[in-house]
Amino acid sequence: MNEIWSGLPFGAAVFGSQGHMLWWQECMRAVVIFIYGLILVRIAGRRVFGRWSALDIIVAIIIGSNLSRALTGPVPLGGTLAATTLMMALHWVLAQIAARSPVFAGIVEGKPRLLARGGRLQRSELLRDAISQHDLEEALHQSGVEHVEETRLVVLQPSGKITVLKGRQAA
Repeated sequence: MNEIWSGLPFGAAVFGSQGHMLWWQECMRAVVIFIYGLILVRIAGRRVFGRWSALDIIVAIIIGSNLSRALTGPVPLGGTLAATTLMMALHWVLAQIAARSPVFAGIVEGKPRLLARGGRLQRSELLRDAISQHDLEEALHQSGVEHVEETRLVVLQPSGKITVLKGRQAA
């Protein structure tokens, strides 16, 4: 695909050739990559980086790494954009499957963990997920709760967010 860029009247002159880029050619690549990334995220929708499940984090790391190579490395711009498109498509397919299959969602995104029920803390779950007392208290306070005894449920979501349901329930 790099041949496409260099085949254009302005291709190699504007975007540089593999291994030979001037500072302003790198800047032109940056503009293309920025616009391209913005278009991909807008097409993919809010879910891509809104919830930050394990799937979202991995895709973000890979896409960021891939696009940075095209920006500063001696790699073909067209091939990098094609690989990034493939990663976004793969993310979209996996997200669609996860939305339709709770089993698959549990595998790629993780499952929620019960941290407290009926005001009773599950200390083993806090330790299992390395949640400090400070982290728990912060989540409680953000939900307007002072003590875990005032909660019905406290759940660690696959995204890493701790959700709190107020109101004590019989244990």
